[in-house]
Amino acid sequence: MNNLRCTHCGTIGLADGFIEDAGDHTRGYARWIEGALERGILGGAKRMGRLRRQIEAFRCPKCGHLELFATGEG
Repeated sequence: MNNLRCTHCGTIGLADGFIEDAGDHTRGYARWIEGALERGILGGAKRMGRLRRQIEAFRCPKCGHLELFATGEG
């Protein structure tokens, strides 16, 4: 537990976790990518040259609300 406060119900002490990306050819975790979504010719998201950050997720043990933070580059 930590001292993070749930922005939904105010409970202090959120549980650590992560958001899994289980799609084909993934690294197993989701990332936040800077800028609006743009699609390439084949329909995939354009990512080249954009800042990427790993997502940290925390869950409120009382109401289940998720708090997400884009942390260090990843």
